[in-house]
Amino acid sequence: MTETAEKLKLELSQLSLQERAELARFLIHSLDEGVNDDVEAAWDIELTQRLEDIHCVTAIGEPSNQVFSQLREKYL
Repeated sequence: MTETAEKLKLELSQLSLQERAELARFLIHSLDEGVNDDVEAAWDIELTQRLEDIHCVTAIGEPSNQVFSQLREKYL
């Protein structure tokens, strides 16, 4: 890593959690050369609906221990 990048890392580590999260989001999005606005909009709609389902207690979920057990079986 360049000296400039190292200096930036040191300075950026002093930012608040919120500021670092915003910066991380910016950097990740800057890597996407071909962002499809329709896909982004569709994900926004889907996530909004899922959040609404959670708040209305209509979401169907699985216990976390079951999910993690299935993941362990699949990947370990």
